[in-house]
Parts: sequence; C-alpha cells; structure tokens
Amino acid sequence: MTDQTTHFGYQTVPETEKAGLVHGVFTRVASKYDIMNDLMSGGVHRLWKDAMMDWLAPRPGQKLLDVAGGTGDVAFRFLGRAPGATATVLDMTESMLIEGQKRAEAESLARALTWVVGDAMALPFKDNSFDVYTISFGIRNVTRVQDALAEAFRALKPGGRLMVLEFSQIPNEMMQKVYDLYSFNIIPAMGKLVTGDRDSYQYLVESIRKFPDQETFAGMIRTAGFQQVKYRNLTMGVAALHSGWKV
Repeated sequence: MTDQTTHFGYQTVPETEKAGLVHGVFTRVASKYDIMNDLMSGGVHRLWKDAMMDWLAPRPGQKLLDVAGGTGDVAFRFLGRAPGATATVLDMTESMLIEGQKRAEAESLARALTWVVGDAMALPFKDNSFDVYTISFGIRNVTRVQDALAEAFRALKPGGRLMVLEFSQIPNEMMQKVYDLYSFNIIPAMGKLVTGDRDSYQYLVESIRKFPDQETFAGMIRTAGFQQVKYRNLTMGVAALHSGWKV
C-alpha cells in the first residue's frame, strides 16, 4: 500500500511527512513570527483578529480552545473581552508557545491561560469540553483539514461555536493577480531579510493559494457536522472568517 500524499505548498509529499515539514517552518520562524505578521499584512492581521472577536462576541466564563494558537494573539484578545473566561492555546510547535509565554499579556493573564503542545487532528481533550474553538491562519497547515474540523466538533460542547480565520481567495480575478504578484515576489524576500529564511515564507505563500475557496471550505465545515455555517470576507477576500455552531 502506498502512502497517501498531500501538498506542502506546491510540493506533493507523503501525508506522514507534512506535519514534520510544517513543524520545521514554524520552529524556524517562531522568534520573528509576530513581527513578520505585522510586516506582511501592514498590521492588517490585527484588524482581522479584532473583526473575529467582534463576530465571536466572547462572553464571561466561556472556555476557549485556540488551536494553532502560536504566540497567543487570539487567546489574549478573547480573554480581554470575557471576564472570568479561560483559554487553552494549543500548537504543535513548542517554540511558538514559548514565544507566546514571553509576551507581557501572557504574564498578566497567566491564571486564565493554559499552553499545550498538541495536534489539531488528535486533540488531547475529552468530548464536549469547550464553548468556543478558534483557529487563525493555522488550518491550511493541517495535513487533513477534514479531520481537524471533526476534532473541533468533538471537542466543542453542544451549543459551542467554531470560528476560523484564514487567508482565502479574492473573488475578483484581476485583484487576485495583483495580490499574487505581491505575495510571491515580496513576502519570501521579506522573510529572508527579516528571518534569514526565504523557503519558509515561500511555503506559506504557496499554502495560501492551495487552500479551498470560501464556499468549498464552508461545505467542509458543514460536512464535519456544524450548522448555521456562514462566512465573511475581509479585505476583499484576502482573508475570510468562517463561523459554525455545534447544535
């Protein structure tokens, strides 16, 4: 029996190898991850995460699971809006979590925060454990996206909510071409300049183009069992927010 294959950017690789390759990317870029996000997006990723929180409307006392939560950006925002809430930040790359724990917010929110090294496709939590599941710019790096969505459904309590923030496809073909020119020509060069690592940012750009469009991804969320699935485009579709409920 041959190995199942998947994509790592534009390369085809055995499924068994993708997680290790992705882990390598994020281990290499961890120390400069936050500054590169600001540079690549001109700081717009902060507005997108705020828009995510606006739609999510965190409530006091909720339990959040933030998957591929990296340096804690989303968890910090969530806790800032929901007194008495708790957040578990899960990431497969320990060095990303370590960077997150160095941030000032992590210290001030330490009582409400848990940091866990783990896999989106095999969450180390019991069924029906969380009120909210978020994943930002992480699901496109998962080897089997449908498995991760199924795990999200399992880990959420009935009445729980999934929200995914991810780079997406611009519905306007001309605008998509302009965006691709920027992505493929500027971002890897910027990555080399700031982190000394061009290849990791080449992968990140390619992985964005390989990710399903908004409607296709919404269908995958429904397949996992979620209802009331909706999405909103951000910055003309450069990114999109997808929401679903475990009813």
